[in-house]
Amino acid sequence: MPEVPCSLAGLLSLLAPCFTAPTHRTFQALLVGFVSRTADRTVCGMLVGARLTGVWHHCRAHRFFSRACWSVDELGLRIADIVIDRLLEPGAPIVLAIDDTLLARRGRRVHGAHWHHDATANSSRKTSAWGNNWVVVGIVVRVAFLDRPVCLPVALALWRPRQTHVPKGRPDPERPSKPRLARQIIDSIAAIYPERTVHGVGDAGYASGAWRGLPERVTMTFRVRRDAALYAPTPPKTGRLGRPAKRGERLAQIAQIAADSTADWTHATATRYAKTEQLHVRVVRCLWYEALNDTPCRLIIVRDPQDPARAQLALITTDLDCTPAQIIERYADRWSIEVCFQDAKHVFGVGEARNRVQPAVERTAPFGFLTMTLTILWYALSGHHPDVVAAHRARAPWYLTKTNPSTTDMLAKLRRTIIAAQYQPRRASAPTRQEITAVQQAWAAAAA
Repeated sequence: MPEVPCSLAGLLSLLAPCFTAPTHRTFQALLVGFVSRTADRTVCGMLVGARLTGVWHHCRAHRFFSRACWSVDELGLRIADIVIDRLLEPGAPIVLAIDDTLLARRGRRVHGAHWHHDATANSSRKTSAWGNNWVVVGIVVRVAFLDRPVCLPVALALWRPRQTHVPKGRPDPERPSKPRLARQIIDSIAAIYPERTVHGVGDAGYASGAWRGLPERVTMTFRVRRDAALYAPTPPKTGRLGRPAKRGERLAQIAQIAADSTADWTHATATRYAKTEQLHVRVVRCLWYEALNDTPCRLIIVRDPQDPARAQLALITTDLDCTPAQIIERYADRWSIEVCFQDAKHVFGVGEARNRVQPAVERTAPFGFLTMTLTILWYALSGHHPDVVAAHRARAPWYLTKTNPSTTDMLAKLRRTIIAAQYQPRRASAPTRQEITAVQQAWAAAAA
């Protein structure tokens, strides 16, 4: 086993109930190896990073992902519990960012791999890629040493396109849609914390009927589509015979609502994307009957005071209590999950594993995302020091805009801590039988 720093070992010990004792030791070793590697973050690469090449057979690492008895969902919920307990104020709302990302793969026999739209493609000719598409839910937190929100992924689900034999318009129970996968994750998180309010935030692709019937303490906020059919709230009962109306009159299109200068526009001060802005905001109570049925909603339209004829942002939310400025800032914090995807792929190397069987595919990518969460969590609890930024400024004095540690700095700090732990003086342990046999054979060879 590689020497694990005490600060990291204490954090990983909180995850021991998710594994058996041997599997937990393997988990610690592979996590240390994954963090230590700077390239080729494959399963065998984790063994190389942990300096276990020739000590463990590579089947032990592959067996951890393909056959060992542990659950990705249970591990993610356990990490979410630590994040909420250590990084959020008692009783504070839990903000969950929702999105999906594509991890490119090669080979027809990779489980769950399909052709997907690649939102990061730089060429207009190549807008699709072969790989696994993951729905990711992360907790958005703010820490004292950063002036930006951070998204910590805690739950992932592999999305697969619907089967061809399922009629169009009907749900596929074996392959749920992306919003339904996200709904399952958020329901599981909300069930663990019945005393907290949960705010979910997603882009327009997650605004669907999957969010009908939300509990009172769970809200959702989306960017609404331009062609969304919105209606006035349910009118009061008239006492006449017949079925009462479930929705009011249909509202105008969002572009028309935004262009109405005679309506009641209010001024709001919101801080988003590291800037404090004065915005014109209009709030309209409505129903989005086709998607959310009779769930009361609010349409929040934001326009730039410098260009009042154009809507800058249109949101629809089931949150009826928070101010429009809070909801606008909450949606802006959703961008942290896009930064999370960038760091996961290009800093941590998530998605470089090349396994193909179903259990391994469904565990390896979440393992990488959860390792990134544990790295940032470790840095926030034990690794941060103001000298991290000062040392970087000393190495690169021309970098005048750096005031906060980046994810790369956090990963580098954990790597240095792991390396230092390998050379710290410690009490000598008893030699193993293999070591004794090797010495005896060397003695015999020298005597001959």
